[in-house]
Amino acid sequence: MVLKYEKKDHITVITLNRPEALNAFNGEMLSRFSKSLMDFRDDENAWVLIITGAGGKAFSAGFDLKENVPAIFPPMITRGIEIFKPMIAAINGMAFGGGLEVALACDIRIAAEHAELSVPEARLGLMPGWGGTQRLARLIPMSKAIEMVLMAKVVGAAEALDMGLVNKVVPPARLMNTVMDWATRICELAPLAVRAAKRAIVKGSSLSLEEGLGLEEELFELLRETEDAKDGIKAFVEKRKPEFGGR
Repeated sequence: MVLKYEKKDHITVITLNRPEALNAFNGEMLSRFSKSLMDFRDDENAWVLIITGAGGKAFSAGFDLKENVPAIFPPMITRGIEIFKPMIAAINGMAFGGGLEVALACDIRIAAEHAELSVPEARLGLMPGWGGTQRLARLIPMSKAIEMVLMAKVVGAAEALDMGLVNKVVPPARLMNTVMDWATRICELAPLAVRAAKRAIVKGSSLSLEEGLGLEEELFELLRETEDAKDGIKAFVEKRKPEFGGR
């Protein structure tokens, strides 16, 4: 099984499961990963996604170079699938090439202390093709993005934290517990509100300030009419825990 798909309560975990190949993507994994992402997107009871790699060496080393690089990839969060539910990358080791680009397409990245991150495609006569040149330069200072891409530089977890490439660095033994804790905290919030806020941030980043404010206002007004918002306000007044159901 090249990929594991597990769900507990409102949290879904996708594990890239080719540890013998540093969880590199082959054709089968690409297909299963794409389908799993769409299953998560379309599951109303799935609120937060965690993506990680099997074993302790690699999140993913990118595409398996022992196979021919396909001309057409299935839809991914890197390109082709929009998911406005929160996604967390648990970077348990090497995240190179397409592996790092998958992590960049997530909203939160938590790395183990021994993790290394790189977009080394120029070493192969290629360039990042899953969003590495675009998301990286939007996430960290452009000078650092250029340094990583043009020099195929490998960045350790501590440096990645300093430049804002990852949100947190933890010992390997604490990685999944930390990620699950963050996912659980997100699940305590109103899911529709979380998704709307993510949509406003992601879509608003490519709009003018005026257009972004308009989008924010539109989404805010839609949320006001939800059952979650009504119960959230009522619970605050009554000093009790709200009962959010995604309605």
